[in-house]
Amino acid sequence: MNRKHVMAIASKDMKLIWKSSKVWIGLIILPLIMGVIIPAAAILVGRSISMEDMNGGMGLLKLIDEIPFEGVGGPLTIHQKLISFIVNFMLPPLFMLIPVTNAMMIAVNSFVGEKESRTLESLMLAPLSIRDLFAGKLLASFIPSYAAALGSFLLCGIVVNLLAYPLFQHLVFPSMNWIVLMLWVIPAFTLTAILFSVLVSARSKSFQEAQQVAGVIVLPIVGLLIGQATGVLLISLAIMGIIGAVLMGVNLGLLAWIAKMNQRDQLFESQIQ
Repeated sequence: MNRKHVMAIASKDMKLIWKSSKVWIGLIILPLIMGVIIPAAAILVGRSISMEDMNGGMGLLKLIDEIPFEGVGGPLTIHQKLISFIVNFMLPPLFMLIPVTNAMMIAVNSFVGEKESRTLESLMLAPLSIRDLFAGKLLASFIPSYAAALGSFLLCGIVVNLLAYPLFQHLVFPSMNWIVLMLWVIPAFTLTAILFSVLVSARSKSFQEAQQVAGVIVLPIVGLLIGQATGVLLISLAIMGIIGAVLMGVNLGLLAWIAKMNQRDQLFESQIQ
């Protein structure tokens, strides 16, 4: 693998990201919504909600009361448990939408966009190996997506700690769940989104077509969110470790599939017809 070629492709594609409003808006707007606005609103509601209002959601109260939350000074109050539940169980699945959605959008635009801008043919005729070409495209999708997630993580931490500190009198973010999420689950899921989008884009003729098909990658996140809210599946450290391992296995399978498409005419066949 030629590192110089890989970095040149990645650098070119990352520069082009800001020329496509379909992509760069997601890198700015989505992190602000998922990493700042929603966490702030959720914590403010959790701090101000009355016990009478809480009694209207007995299922949620029963759920959070069964979780063994422990604070620095001992058992938590019901409001503290509610905030801890929101921060450590409800926000992570929503947060995963940031890198996964951006990775999908960038990867799809990276390949299909070459065809729409009529640069695919010249790229395929360049003295590049298909492996270098693919690696460069993968990096161009992964780096900004994960960078957006890291930036959102920092903003989310500031917002959560500022708003939750008066109630807890200590920092509540990040927990070990969040550390594992950021260093293990999100990188694995982001790579899955990219690889899946590559396969989809190789068989799509337009950005909209590829985007619609690749959008199914967010369905597992929706499932996780529903599982968290209903208590059917609460994501523990062990479960997150398993999720990350399964995703890495999926990634190996996708890489093996893509490796079979080792010729330019096979990889981009449907896009140059």
